[in-house]
This record gives sequence, C-alpha cells and structure tokens, in this order.
Amino acid sequence: MAVLRVAVTGATGEIGRPFVRQLETMAEVREIRAMARRSFAPSEHGWTRATFVRGDVTNPKDVRRLVEGMDVVVHLAFLILGGRRETRLTNLQGSRTVFDAAVAAGCRRIVYTSSVAAYGFADPPRPLTEDTPACGTAEFYYSAQKAELERALGDAVRGTATDVYVFRPPLVGGPQAHAPLHILPQMRLAAAAPGPLPLGPLKALPDFGVEFQIVHVDDVATALCAGVAGMGSPGLYNLAAPGLVTMTDIAQALGWRAIRLPRAGIAAAAGIHRRLPVTPGLSDWVQALKVPVIMATDKAESELGWQPTRDAETTLRETVEGARAIDLPGVG
Repeated sequence: MAVLRVAVTGATGEIGRPFVRQLETMAEVREIRAMARRSFAPSEHGWTRATFVRGDVTNPKDVRRLVEGMDVVVHLAFLILGGRRETRLTNLQGSRTVFDAAVAAGCRRIVYTSSVAAYGFADPPRPLTEDTPACGTAEFYYSAQKAELERALGDAVRGTATDVYVFRPPLVGGPQAHAPLHILPQMRLAAAAPGPLPLGPLKALPDFGVEFQIVHVDDVATALCAGVAGMGSPGLYNLAAPGLVTMTDIAQALGWRAIRLPRAGIAAAAGIHRRLPVTPGLSDWVQALKVPVIMATDKAESELGWQPTRDAETTLRETVEGARAIDLPGVG
C-alpha cells in the first residue's frame, strides 16, 4: 500500500469539510495539510488527523509551503458567487498558482473539482460524456472560468509525471452544502411591472422547463478520495445523482410557488436580476437555465467503482432541511 501525503486547498468549504473527514479514514493517507485563509481548529469540523495551514491560493509562497513534500494536491478553493471581476483573482490566478506549484514540487497527482458548467450552455448533446469538449459559455463567468482552468491544468502537467483527476459535478447539495440555495432561490421573480422594482421579490421561482442534475456532497467527497488513491485511470469524470430536478421541484421543497415561463424569457429574467440588490453575478447564473445540461456518469461508476448514495430528490430534501436548521437567509 502506497503511503500518501495530501494537501488540500479550500479545505473549509462546503466540499472540503466532508472530503477531509473521509480522507482521514483512508489507511494509505499518512499526512493531511488543510489550507484556508482564516484560522480554525480542525476539531471544529470533526477532523482528528488534519493539520491546518493558513494561506491564500493567490500567494505563491503560501502555496509552495502547502505543497512541499506532498504526494497529492486536491484543489477545491474556488469562488462560486461574486461576478466575473470579483472571482477572477482567486479562481483563475489562484488556481494556476496551485497547479504550477504542485508540478514544480513533483507531486504525483492533482485532483481538481471542475463543474458541469465547463461544458457550456449552448444546447449541448445529451447525455454529456467525458469525450464532449469543455467549451464553456463566454457570457457566464463561472462556466468560462471552469473551462479555462481545465485547459490551464492540462497545459501545466503536459510533459510531466504528474497525473490529473478532474471531477465535474453539477449543483452540490447536502445538509451542510447549501450552494444551490445561495444561487437558485435568488432567481426569484420580481413582482415588477415597467418602472422601479418593488421593495422585495416574490417567493416564486421561474421555471423555464429545464431539468438539471444535483449530487450529494458526501458522494463528491467519495469520488475525490478515489482520485487521491489513484483508482481507475487519470482523467475526467462526471458526477451526478440519479434523477433530475426542476425549478418547480426546488420551489415545492422550499414551500414557494413556481411560475412556468417560456425560455425566450430568460434574457428578460437576467435583465431583472441585474437590477436587483443581490449578490453580483447572479444574473449570469440565469444562463444556466437555458438548456438541459445532463451528464452520463458511467465512467466514474465503471472505472472508480463510484456509486452515489443519494438520488436527486433525497439530496434536494436534505439540502433544504439543513438550510432551515441553521436559518439560512432567504430560504424561510
């Protein structure tokens, strides 16, 4: 059994916390360095073996200190919300810094969480397989950045001995993984006629008739651990729970209304969201509702032995229940 030393960026994020917990159960993992920008006690997250390293992925010195002597680097640090300008430094420059440092340190493997968004939202074939090019969607910053970084990672390891595992999950949910509820409920319909917006949006979600996938954070963590262990062959892997959800399903889980709209109204909805006092970049996320982007997960199942433990319906329910348990703003 090979002994592994593993470095993790974004360790305190929604994927990072359950991933490190699973990583600690792996017998072949001897050392875990978990980096985050803010100080924390590993015991706060239920960790017993991980060592905290304070640092920022945009600081080359911090990253070099993190990866020195490590066998595997797992890169999870990535900003989902914030807009194109606000996320560029961390997502693009920071990720490239991590990739280059891992290669320079002679790490055996890089494990990276990309996204279904890397494929883009230009009416792709269905279902998407790992052979489908990751073209991204230029007008959607998150999609464009994910596609750009997959190319950057390929460039960084070309001609080296470093293997790469790239995982493409859709929306990631679970009791403590609330990213879908930071994004989708913010796409509420404004009760707006021409003129100034009213004081608040309705508790209603636009449903353009598009189905999409979700996956439980614990199942993503299991796949990442398979990458750390070097199972299967290096490369790209799609991850998704069985089943599909719609905006109507999310509205019902939240106890809200759903209003069916034609897809031609997506541009108008994005325009409304640009006028709402919400997190920058949410109008871009409306682009994700244009077309169904559905992935096949056969490769992860056959090569990694990966089997999701929750379906889409269960994952959505656990996500909403977990958000309500902590009174997540905007969900009640």
